[in-house]
Amino acid sequence: MMKKPLVAAQLFTIRDFTKTPEDLDKSMEKIRSIGYKAVQVSGIGPMDHQQVKDIMDKHGLTICATHISFDKMQEDLEDVIYQHKLWDCKYVGVGSMPDKYRASKEGYLAFAKDASEIGKRLADEGLQFIYHNHHFEFVKFDGVLGMDILLNESDPEAFGFEIDTFWVQTGGCSPVDWINKVAGRMQVVHFKDMAIDKDEIKPVMAEVGEGNLNWPDIIDACSKTNVEWAAVEQDICKRDPFESLEISLKNLKELGLDS
Repeated sequence: MMKKPLVAAQLFTIRDFTKTPEDLDKSMEKIRSIGYKAVQVSGIGPMDHQQVKDIMDKHGLTICATHISFDKMQEDLEDVIYQHKLWDCKYVGVGSMPDKYRASKEGYLAFAKDASEIGKRLADEGLQFIYHNHHFEFVKFDGVLGMDILLNESDPEAFGFEIDTFWVQTGGCSPVDWINKVAGRMQVVHFKDMAIDKDEIKPVMAEVGEGNLNWPDIIDACSKTNVEWAAVEQDICKRDPFESLEISLKNLKELGLDS
């Protein structure tokens, strides 16, 4: 029997409301009251790891994944490992590839190698490196997508993926196809919808279920490939971001998912 992923809130969506421990506390109370039981920690202000854990425990929230800068992983991996073990969080995410790697095929090959080495060290500690894409990874180098270079040249045991549905679509590819391509290497996915702005006629981010992406097929692909967590993210909201997260969760529940 296929198991559907659990829904979590990606805190980057509400980054303007998580700058201090006090703000984080109030915001997590709201997140829990909306109905989320798990979060991905990303975009919060500087605060002690224990403070974050205490706030999440207070509101009964699981930390399913994070986004950590790649520089931090390279410079102080021991602290990253401590942080994730303290938070009982297995998935150590990179939100974006540093600029220095993006311009060439050689850069992508170097990132695949460097990230795989970090991923091996994390794996030795029972953790999993995951990479979150944008659209720039869908540029071609010598006829090959940057994203395919990452997939084919990284260590499959050490380098995991965190497909972002909106950015894959923006890159001209199919979210369903990419969810299937990284099968076995993705336990956390980003659910983000795409709509068309009626005034400017351009793609914009939308609450899940309010845009044009094929959510039944996306959810089916995630279920078939054993994705554990679907983190709802909306970088730009046209309303209160807490309301956006609430709309996304309501729509996902109607599609058969739960938090």
